[in-house]
Amino acid sequence: MKIQETENAKAVVVVVHGAFEHSGRYDWVVEQLSTHGYHVVYGDLPGQGENIPSKRGHIRSFQQYIETVKTWVDQAKTYELPVFLLGHSMGGLISIRFVQTMNTSLDGVILSSPAVGISSGPNKALRAIANLMNPFYPSLRVKTGIQSSAATRNEEFVAQDKDDPLFLRKVSIRWFLEFQKAAEQANKNVNHYKNIPTLMLQSGKDQLVDKDVSINWFNKIKVNEKSIHVYDELYHELLNEPEREEVMREIVQFIEGKRQRTH
Repeated sequence: MKIQETENAKAVVVVVHGAFEHSGRYDWVVEQLSTHGYHVVYGDLPGQGENIPSKRGHIRSFQQYIETVKTWVDQAKTYELPVFLLGHSMGGLISIRFVQTMNTSLDGVILSSPAVGISSGPNKALRAIANLMNPFYPSLRVKTGIQSSAATRNEEFVAQDKDDPLFLRKVSIRWFLEFQKAAEQANKNVNHYKNIPTLMLQSGKDQLVDKDVSINWFNKIKVNEKSIHVYDELYHELLNEPEREEVMREIVQFIEGKRQRTH
C-alpha cells in the first residue's frame, strides 16, 4: 500500500490499477489528485508490480484483488473525509465487484474503461483447454500478447513499457479464468451494484475492452446519480492519453461536486 498525503485535504481517492501494469504507471495521476487537494491511497495488486505473494501474474482467486482494495478503502476512511474509488480497466472491474459484494459506503466511484467485456479474448476452444488445465496447472503462465501501442497513443508510455521489468507479459491460467469469471459476475449481478454516485469514462477506440458491453452494463445499474462520457478518439488508457488533462478535469469536477454535497 502506498499513501500520498497532501495538506488540508478535501477528500481521499483510492486508485486501482489495471491488468499487467503496476502503481508506478500512475505517478502523474497521483500527482494531479494530490495537487487538487486529495489524499491518494493506492498500490500494487497481488501478483503485479512489487506485490508478489506467490508468482508474478498469478492469483488464487479474484477475491484477492477485492480484499486488497478493501484494505486500501479502510485506510482511506481513517482520514474521516469523503472517499472516492477510481479504477481503470481491470481496476474498474475490481471496483465494480467491490461495490457489488462489500458492505462499504463510498462517496463516489469513477470507472475508466472498465473491463466488464473483453474485445479480443481467447476463443471457446482455448477457454476449454484452460478449464481442463486449471485443476492441475493453475499457476502455469502464458503470454498475454498485449501491446502497449493498443492501449495508448502516448508514445512515451509505449516506449517505457517495453523496458519496464514490472510490466506483466505473462499471466497464469488461473488468473485468466478468474478474470473471465469476475467479468461475467459483474454483468450477471448488475442489480447488486449499490446506489453510489458513479462516473464512467470510456474509450471510444478501445481495442482491449468491449465498449458496447461496458456501456450496456452502465445503462443497467440502478444508480440515482450516474453519468457517462465516451471519449470518441481516445484509446483504452484514458489517463495516459495525450488528452489526459481533459480526462483528469472531468474526474476532479465529479469529485468536487459530490464531496461538497455529501459533507
